[in-house]
Amino acid sequence: MRRTGWALFAVAPVATALVFLFTPGSEDGSSGGGAHSAAAERARDDAQIAKLPPGLAAPAKKEIAQQLVASAENSTLDWRGQYGYIEDIGDGRGYTAGIIGFCSGTHDLLTLVARYSEDHPDNRLARFLPALRAVDGSDAHTGLGPAFTAAWRAEAARPAFRAAQDAERDRVYFEPAVRLAKLDGLGTLGQFAYYDAMVLHGPGTGPDGFYGIREATLDETDLPSQGGREKAYLDIFLDKRRAAMKKHRSDRDTSRIDTAERQFLYDGNLELRTPLTWRVYGEEYRIP
Repeated sequence: MRRTGWALFAVAPVATALVFLFTPGSEDGSSGGGAHSAAAERARDDAQIAKLPPGLAAPAKKEIAQQLVASAENSTLDWRGQYGYIEDIGDGRGYTAGIIGFCSGTHDLLTLVARYSEDHPDNRLARFLPALRAVDGSDAHTGLGPAFTAAWRAEAARPAFRAAQDAERDRVYFEPAVRLAKLDGLGTLGQFAYYDAMVLHGPGTGPDGFYGIREATLDETDLPSQGGREKAYLDIFLDKRRAAMKKHRSDRDTSRIDTAERQFLYDGNLELRTPLTWRVYGEEYRIP
């Protein structure tokens, strides 16, 4: 696996709060008028989104999105073959695992196992929850090691754990990204750009996180929903993503942007129509 993500490292509380705000079905936890106002705003947003085309949420487009992400994260289009994947790739985030690169050091792997264990307390991973809590926010393997990786691979053979990975991917990354992109006035390609950014950079508010990158974009241009041009907005958004990727390592490969998303943008393919051809890490991929 060639994961190059800039995940939620050390921003779990902020990321959780943001996911809470943008996840369908969540409540803001406040009381009184604030809760009523938030509920009313969500209802207005839901009504607006309901009038829009499904975009990336359409089953065929969502499948394309998973294949595009897998080409960058796993150097394959076979994203379903990654449920049992787990290794430490030396990026400071501990173990990277599963279909979206859940990491033991960035809170999302812990959350996945904890939520899964609520419904399936007899699973092979539940006994590692104390160790996962202890290493959260670090790259340590204390209390995990080969026993944990073996348990992950074995559990990944169970349909229930595969479904749990799908659900957590959607709850934390896919649904918040697509929802916000639609409210921002973006088409299918823009929705994918948000989703890929959420996966790669993590849902943080700092300059390297998804929401920070979006705010930096808004400093230079208007949202399409506010009269801005969609192509111009996405071009700047991709510039900001690329800069965030290069910030800590100037030689970092940015082909998932340069010869994939930006290529689609410059081709005018704002709806991610097939066939699609792109290159990541010098390898060519095609969806007919």
